[in-house]
Amino acid sequence: MSDLNQKIEQTKALLAEAVRDYSPVCFANSLGAEDMVLTDLIARFQPDIEMFILDTGRLPPETYELMQAVGTRYNAPLKVYFPESQAVEAYVAQHGVNGFYDSVENRKACCFVRKVAPLKRALAGKKAWITGMRRDQAVTRDGLQVSSFDADHGLQKFNPLLDWSNAEVWQYVKQNDVPYNKLHDRFYPSIGCAPCTRNVTPGEDIRSGRWWWENPENKECGLHVSGAVMPLKKA
Repeated sequence: MSDLNQKIEQTKALLAEAVRDYSPVCFANSLGAEDMVLTDLIARFQPDIEMFILDTGRLPPETYELMQAVGTRYNAPLKVYFPESQAVEAYVAQHGVNGFYDSVENRKACCFVRKVAPLKRALAGKKAWITGMRRDQAVTRDGLQVSSFDADHGLQKFNPLLDWSNAEVWQYVKQNDVPYNKLHDRFYPSIGCAPCTRNVTPGEDIRSGRWWWENPENKECGLHVSGAVMPLKKA
């Protein structure tokens, strides 16, 4: 058995374990290449796992095209969570529509309103959640485990692709004709909100196109950071 086939079987077993021991389970789907691997595996082998995406309101057009393609390709609903409109309006009123460029604090506040708070609603009532994070994506993810208790949300967290390489992700995508975000073909290895994502040059770190104006140790949105609480400052 090839290394990739072995990892596929390990991933399928982990997904089955999550469903068996922690239902109800959900998958936080960012529609990145890794998450499309999990989308394909979940739709084919564990359709009881709820898949959801956080629509921040500032995603690239290509991401919305992929959302539509997922609905067409797979007989599995992709639930969409949006930020609370009042919270977005309050942020924009205080910081401006693109205030996240001004400081790390402002950027994390924007991520909290558009991602972290909706995530809390998406995870409500669940016993486990699944992500597509990989260990070699960023220095902030070195200490991740395949399965661990998420104390912040009070549920088990699974990272089935943690030890997959980028090459293995793309081998799976190509071999199984999995739909993917076309921005990847334009050198966007990691895709988030449109204003916070750029393409990269050969040799750059895979996450260098995300929040490129910040230091690498700050490059998380709060979804996977313990104690992520970012209330707006009073004016």
